[in-house]
Amino acid sequence: MKFGVADYGMNVWDGGCFDIEERLAAIKQIGYEGVERNSASSADDAIRRAARFRRLGMDFATCAGPSIELSIQWTAAFGKGYVWTAVSAGDFDGFCRQVNVQCSACERWGIRAALHNHMGTLVETQPQLEEFLSRCPTCGLILDTAHLAAMGGDPVAIVKKHAARLAAIHLKDWISSKPDAKEWWQRGRFCELGAGNIGLDNIAVMRALTDAGYDGWILIEQDTHLQDPLKDLAISRQHLRKAGF
Repeated sequence: MKFGVADYGMNVWDGGCFDIEERLAAIKQIGYEGVERNSASSADDAIRRAARFRRLGMDFATCAGPSIELSIQWTAAFGKGYVWTAVSAGDFDGFCRQVNVQCSACERWGIRAALHNHMGTLVETQPQLEEFLSRCPTCGLILDTAHLAAMGGDPVAIVKKHAARLAAIHLKDWISSKPDAKEWWQRGRFCELGAGNIGLDNIAVMRALTDAGYDGWILIEQDTHLQDPLKDLAISRQHLRKAGF
């Protein structure tokens, strides 16, 4: 397994990523091996950024370019395994149909499209996720443990049943404060691993992944930081180390 950071929350806290080398050096120091995306505006930019990753002994899981077509091509060119699903349909039937088209395009480049389950989207509950995986049989899954658990789902069960579909893992935790709020982001906030209050056992998820032979990226993600993100990310990494990971 590789342990990295899905750095959306860092961008929210900082206002953006202004120096990728500084960010990579900082997260390396606390025990991480890379970030999820090599985000670039051009092929030359993607190559320059990939070189910086390599020089620092760090890595990335996927590429994000100015279009999904370029993201697919750059991800394949760098020998990475997946891109996020990126389609336009706003209804479940259309979404599944379009994802299957994207999956076929990715297969031609030797990679996979992968869904990120997320509260507030067409695939937020476990039944919706199961239905999606059934209707999009070649699509991978970027399993987000807290988004699923906060909607009453069981990430361990998903790992055990769909291990072969896993493209990456977003490991995170959730503090529920207003569970009856209308909008999902009003119901609570994401937090460092081990600090949640919804009964999410990310260590059990990790053990299930190990038992299933998963050897991909474990990406720690905390969308909402109330202090320096490096402090929270260090706590999360130590939480995993204490459990032997």
